[in-house]
Amino acid sequence: MIIDHFVHGWGIPAVAYIMSVTGSVLALRCVSHARYARRQGGWLIAAAVALGGCGIWVMHFTAMLDFAIRGAIIRFDVPMTLLSALIAVVVVWLGLSIVVRGKKELFALPLGGCVTGLGVAAMHYLGMAAMHTSARIEYNQTLVGWSIAIGVVAATAALWFILHVRGVFATVSSGMIMGVAVCGMHYTGMASMSAQKAQLVTNLAGAQPMDLLLPLILTVTLVTVALMLTVGLAEVEAPTRREAFALKDGPTVSWPTRPPAEQAEQRY
Repeated sequence: MIIDHFVHGWGIPAVAYIMSVTGSVLALRCVSHARYARRQGGWLIAAAVALGGCGIWVMHFTAMLDFAIRGAIIRFDVPMTLLSALIAVVVVWLGLSIVVRGKKELFALPLGGCVTGLGVAAMHYLGMAAMHTSARIEYNQTLVGWSIAIGVVAATAALWFILHVRGVFATVSSGMIMGVAVCGMHYTGMASMSAQKAQLVTNLAGAQPMDLLLPLILTVTLVTVALMLTVGLAEVEAPTRREAFALKDGPTVSWPTRPPAEQAEQRY
């Protein structure tokens, strides 16, 4: 049987990539604000929702709206689909917590990358297991392995960006790279699939793709918009928070308005 990953053309994959970049950029900014916050926990949760929910999960299931198996019925198991979204957010939060709160980046970064990457792979394949179809699905183990490896490398790179990237241009550029990595993991995993004709099934359990995925994607998108507003307000207040953070760490040095040499001359 023929698997079509772009049944509606390239518009939906483009939207999926944009959502991935948006989630990645928001996560980068949330962690940036966490550095100057009295309590980092809230910003780390926001970053996990942005990257895990929007950047990874929404990207995955937006792309699935463009997926079809010709001659086969596709339905989605609702509880498993929701569980895959929860896994995406939780594993990103774990990875962020390990990296941001870890004292030694040399050990924290690979550990956080592995935890997050394996979790993202688990989300992907749990999401695929939630897809019920009248065809018999088989996987190429080599491509599955490559997709998991890409997930780990992509997660590690994302966490590195989160730790080191500063500035708007660098943040957007990093978000675009992270979007490519997330999409690369997804489509490598999808390329590992093959479908064999099975017995004809007329009454398959589960929800239709549009009936389930569109409301979920719209819900996460609304949460993402709320995060964008929150981050936008935080950007306005950022200079004040940074000054308060600097004062908390130690007194600032007030340099004289005129060079010391001029002041010495004036004494004489």
